Amino acid sequence: MAAVDVIVNNLVTLWRIPAVRQNFHWIFLLISVAGSILKELQLVPQTYFSSSRNALNVYFVKVSWGWTLLLLTPFLLLSNSSFSRSAYFLGRRLLSLAVATAVWYVCTETFFYIEDATGSCFETDAMDVLKKEFTTKVSCRQAGFRWNGYDISGHSFILAYSALFIVEETAPMASLKTASVSPLPKLVLNLLYVALNLIVIIWVWMFACTSVYFHDPSHKLLGTVCALLGWHLTYRVWYLKPLSPGLPPHRHPKEQKQHA
Repeated sequence: MAAVDVIVNNLVTLWRIPAVRQNFHWIFLLISVAGSILKELQLVPQTYFSSSRNALNVYFVKVSWGWTLLLLTPFLLLSNSSFSRSAYFLGRRLLSLAVATAVWYVCTETFFYIEDATGSCFETDAMDVLKKEFTTKVSCRQAGFRWNGYDISGHSFILAYSALFIVEETAPMASLKTASVSPLPKLVLNLLYVALNLIVIIWVWMFACTSVYFHDPSHKLLGTVCALLGWHLTYRVWYLKPLSPGLPPHRHPKEQKQHA
């Protein structure tokens, strides 16, 4: 338990550095641009992660939103209840999960629609024989053919958006360091916090792998921009308004009184 506390304290200290928190979102644009250049110039050798069958992609990325919600939901409940047990307060904070899920769903479904609307079915990768009878990606691939459409990178979107979402919602840990939390909930909270930071590391790493190994540059950049817009319009615009889920609490009520 002492080792977990040390890890948590180090992670909290890292995220409290203004330059880290304020510039974290720019990392994704930087990686996307740099990775796209490296891919186009073919400067990155093929590795285990250049295959879509790598374990992190199969068991984590393909169900990335599930992992994000699985770890973040109990963390959000435990951390926010340490600030207030009001049903209204907790309900508003839980609403942030629903909003984020709606952003994820609308964006990914829009990407699928655009790929269907702009694509055509071809017999082979050479794209010399058009199969007009197949008008959707699903039907085309089920028939064993190749669909070619404008494929906005869902991986670039979901990995960047999930990482930004987690970083925002785990911010209360900076205030909970000195809050009076009973031993068992504190241990669970610490373990969830460490797990969520590990997930963020995985998301950033796999985002980088996507940037250097997959998709066209515009596909990745557009997916990344959609993620940044989804994060910015919620946490930097809407959540500052009264009629919203609100931002995660950053200071314990006792500390608020002391600073009043």
